Amino acid sequence: MIITLSIVLIIASLMLMVLVLLHRGKGGGLSSMFGGSLYSSLSGSSVVERNLDRLTIIAGVVWAICIVGLGLLYKTS
Repeated sequence: MIITLSIVLIIASLMLMVLVLLHRGKGGGLSSMFGGSLYSSLSGSSVVERNLDRLTIIAGVVWAICIVGLGLLYKTS
């Protein structure tokens, strides 16, 4: 179980790093490569940014669950 959670934690960590780097900052980000800048100028946020936000939140929740699970497993062993 510890090995499985560790592998999921590594994958979630890598996904989280990539997703955070894709977000648009002050001067634009990598998400503008996928058409985000065109639509974000017309409306508040584009579909790409909203989906990127959702994926980032999901990856963060999976990461946090893995951390708590590993902590509990290490404490009991």
